[in-house]
Amino acid sequence: MTARFHPFALERLLSQWENRVTYNLSESGVHPVALRELVTDPAGVEDLLDTTLTYPQTNGLPELRGRISVLYPGSTPEQIVVTNGCAEANFNALQTVAGPGDEIAFMRPNYMQLWGVAQNAGMNVRAYALDETRDWALDPGALEAAVGPRTRVIAVCNPNNPTGHILTEAEMEQIVAAADRVGAWILADEVYAGAERLRPEATPSFWGRYDRVLATAGLSKAYGLPGLRIGWVAAPAATAPEIWARQDYTTISSSMLSNKLAAIALAPDVRPRLLERSRGYVARGFAQLAGWVDQHRGRLSLGSSEAGAIGFVRYDLPIGSIELGERLLAEQDVLVVPGDHFGVERHLRLNHGLPPAYVQAGLDRIWTTMAALA
Repeated sequence: MTARFHPFALERLLSQWENRVTYNLSESGVHPVALRELVTDPAGVEDLLDTTLTYPQTNGLPELRGRISVLYPGSTPEQIVVTNGCAEANFNALQTVAGPGDEIAFMRPNYMQLWGVAQNAGMNVRAYALDETRDWALDPGALEAAVGPRTRVIAVCNPNNPTGHILTEAEMEQIVAAADRVGAWILADEVYAGAERLRPEATPSFWGRYDRVLATAGLSKAYGLPGLRIGWVAAPAATAPEIWARQDYTTISSSMLSNKLAAIALAPDVRPRLLERSRGYVARGFAQLAGWVDQHRGRLSLGSSEAGAIGFVRYDLPIGSIELGERLLAEQDVLVVPGDHFGVERHLRLNHGLPPAYVQAGLDRIWTTMAALA
C-alpha cells in the first residue's frame, strides 16, 4: 500500500497564487535585490557574460563553499554542501540522518516543511512549543516531553518563522542539553539569521555548540536573493559527503550562474551591504506593521518579532485563518499565510519587508475585510 502523501499546505498556497495577486504579503523575505544592484563592478559583469553554462561542482563552487564556511567557525569548505535553496538543504539533511520509524522533535510554530517531509518518510513527529504568552519563548517542559530515547533529530528554526523569535543563549543551551541527553542530531534552520531588527550582530548559530549539528541557511531571506535558489548545509566532516550523495537523487546541483552570483553576494565587501539593506527593510516595515496593529488594538496584537520581514499577527474575529485567507484572496486580491499553516489558529503571517506604499495598500485591504467581520 502506498503511504499517504502529506502536501505542503503553505507552499501549495504560495505556488498557486503568489504571482497572480495584486498584493502579495505572503512571502517572508525582504524586497528582492535587482541584478544590477548585486553586480556593480563592470569587470564582474564581463566575467558573468563569459561564463560557460555547464554544471558547476555539484556540491557548490569551491569559492562559494569557502565563503560559506567562513560563516561557521571551525568548518572547512568540504563540510559545506550547496543546495537549491534552504528547503533542499533541510530535505536532504533530514533524509541523511533519520529514516522510517525514527522520532523527530519539531518546534512549533514553524515552517512546516520538515514536519511534512518527516511524515512522508514514515518518521514520527513530536512537537514542542514556543509559548505565545511569553512572546514565543521556548517552553522547556514541552521540549523535555518531546525528546525521548527514540528521538533522532531535534528540529529548530532560529530566528523563528513565523514569530521572529530569536532563541536566547539559555534556550539554545536547553536544546543542546536535550539532544546530548539522547544522542540526537540538531537540525537548525537558520535562514533568517542576518535579518535581525533589534541587534547589529547576526543571530548565533548552533554550529560549534555540539558535535551533531546540521546548520542550514541560504540567500533568500536575509539577503534578498530568493530567485538565485541558493541554500546550504554545514555538517560534520563525515556527514557532509552523505548529504551530497543524496543530492544526486534530487537536483544534482544548483546552477552555475547562481553559484557565481552567490559567491559575489557573500564576498567580504558585498555581504555587509546586503545585510544592511535587509535590516533597513525589516526595521521600517515592522514599525509600519506595528502602527497598523496599534490602530486596531483590541482586535489585533503582535509580538516583538526580533528578526525577519514577517509579523505574526493575532486577530480576535469569529473566523478561522484559512477561511479568512480565502476571503482576502477573493474580496481583496491579497495573499497572506494563515496561522493554521504553522499549526496556530487565529493568526496571519504578514510580510512587511516590501516598499511601504505597497505594504500599506495591502494592510488597508486586509482591514476592509476584517472590519466587516468585527
